[in-house]
Amino acid sequence: MPAPRYAIYYAPPAGSPLWRFGSSVLGYDAETGEELAFPVFRRFDAESWREMTAEPRRYGFHGTLKAPFRLADDKDEAGLRAACARFAADRARFACAGMQVAAIGRFLALKTVQPCAALDRLAAGAVSAFDEFRAPLTEAEMERRLRAPLSERQKEYLVRWGYPYVLDDFRFHMTLTGPLDDAARADAQAELAEHFAASEADGPLIVGEIALYRQDDGVFRLVERHALGGAS
Repeated sequence: MPAPRYAIYYAPPAGSPLWRFGSSVLGYDAETGEELAFPVFRRFDAESWREMTAEPRRYGFHGTLKAPFRLADDKDEAGLRAACARFAADRARFACAGMQVAAIGRFLALKTVQPCAALDRLAAGAVSAFDEFRAPLTEAEMERRLRAPLSERQKEYLVRWGYPYVLDDFRFHMTLTGPLDDAARADAQAELAEHFAASEADGPLIVGEIALYRQDDGVFRLVERHALGGAS
């Protein structure tokens, strides 16, 4: 049985318009573990949409703060949960400008409509604060990551932090699809933009908590939330 992986994510409050939007698009609620019905799209049937969202569905709806990692040999989940509580207690909640559906390379995601320095600081803090819990990458994991076209700085980040897209190369996003060809991506972006506009989720992004996710049987599930400012 492979060791579970953990991740520190931003997850919108359960039941919020943003959580409902992202979870329905992926067809999976990472808090309850339930499969959800997809939205009704004009350009895609449910089976096609299931294939297009297969990759992000495994991770649940989220924005990455500390990318998935296996626990170091001398660490355990209880210690990680306690560290999440301490990390959250030391940070204040904040708001960013709203989100929009955008293309990132070949896939689609929600991105903030303008940069949010507080969100960048939260992610940078998580990368550093939780690194003591991270087991080193295996040779196979390192080789797989190095197949991507990485800059020299990203390669340095990969070696130091176990993930290349951190700190100066961090771009907050909440993934909605897997990689798509140009035609499918254009159609999907139009569908998602319409659905997002109707979802009541397009207001300011309120960041009031962090979430610990755990991967079991290939799928990530939300373990617990920690409110920024110390309330759980």
